[in-house]
Amino acid sequence: MQSVYVLAGYQTDFARNFSKEGKDIADIVQETLDGVMQASALAPAQIGAIHVGNAFGELFNRQAQLGAMPASLDARFWGKPATRHEAACASGSMAILGAMAQIQAGWHDCVLVLGAEQERNVQGLTAARNLGAAAWTGREAKEVRLLWPHMFSRMAQIYAERYGMEYAYLAEIARRNLQHAKRNPLAQTRKWEFTQASFSQDDEANPVVDGWTRRNDCGQVTDGGAAVLLANARFAHLWAELHGKSLHQLARISGWGWRTAGLSLESKLAHSNALLFPHMAAAIQDAFARAGVADVWQMDLIETHDCFAMTQYIALDHFGLTPPGEGWRALQDDSLCFGGRLPVNPSGGLIGAGHPVGASGIRMLWDCAKQVTGLAGDYQVAGAQRAACLNLGGSASTIASFVLERGVA
Repeated sequence: MQSVYVLAGYQTDFARNFSKEGKDIADIVQETLDGVMQASALAPAQIGAIHVGNAFGELFNRQAQLGAMPASLDARFWGKPATRHEAACASGSMAILGAMAQIQAGWHDCVLVLGAEQERNVQGLTAARNLGAAAWTGREAKEVRLLWPHMFSRMAQIYAERYGMEYAYLAEIARRNLQHAKRNPLAQTRKWEFTQASFSQDDEANPVVDGWTRRNDCGQVTDGGAAVLLANARFAHLWAELHGKSLHQLARISGWGWRTAGLSLESKLAHSNALLFPHMAAAIQDAFARAGVADVWQMDLIETHDCFAMTQYIALDHFGLTPPGEGWRALQDDSLCFGGRLPVNPSGGLIGAGHPVGASGIRMLWDCAKQVTGLAGDYQVAGAQRAACLNLGGSASTIASFVLERGVA
């Protein structure tokens, strides 16, 4: 299979509220499109196709057909094959996989992947109700006011019953990610202030949202866009030469994994074994196998889904950082912090950086690409050569994992 390289990328500032600026989803797409094209110095004629990640355009914006949005905004993209991908929070990763498949099949040399979501244009409860459409609507959690905090609290409850778990470890994940986000100039929470009580069971400083889930354990409702330009080795080589670089200086997607389970959380729990979600671990191992990687300790960093702190806690043992159910062991020291042996979410993750749903998978991949090419600025992991990312949709219904490396295979 042909190698797939990341030529360039772009991310909007996730702290912005586009509706307060009088802007909508089209403006997010426009800025993201312009930003990635400027960063790549490519002409639209050089791009073979476009893949758009978006989960909730119909609900937040009453806008479907977002695959046609780039051509609507820039006539130079008129006639380009384009499509929109939806898989809840994994929508952006599905767009990446669609683009990779076209490149590896030889259909196109260079493909644009763009994710965008606007979520702050409605009241909080309306946003929560919209986001709940990624569960099995009308079949689960029917009486729950805030569906996703409830679902991830349920996962925490299961962990606690099976293996034993203390809330302090979830609070520590949130604290680390929000601390990492202060280094990221595009993170939604970079200027937010917290106290020690913010990461405790203090009901005033960190109130309960649902069960195990407290306020600061939650990813934020976010507006934003992210994009990457992917290319095969021949195109990437020519592009690199024009920019005074070589393939050895570009990020390469060396492995990928993709698994899908049923919609309902309880159906997935019924399929669990020693691990809560065996299909999640399988997707990660698929990515490692395709990359020729033996285990997670061959990574230099991880960007993992953390829509809630519990999501990241689950990822720890599913990546193989600890035995099943013992994610707390990985939080006993600073090994997973910025500057540690294997930093997790140096960007701040979804909790710290923000979570514009359809763009999150693309943002994670772009952050990994920046890390392995030394472009991450103040949150650069020293000497990073290989990174893993994990993106999931719904209650782990759709799982995507990637390995990115610097250089030629």
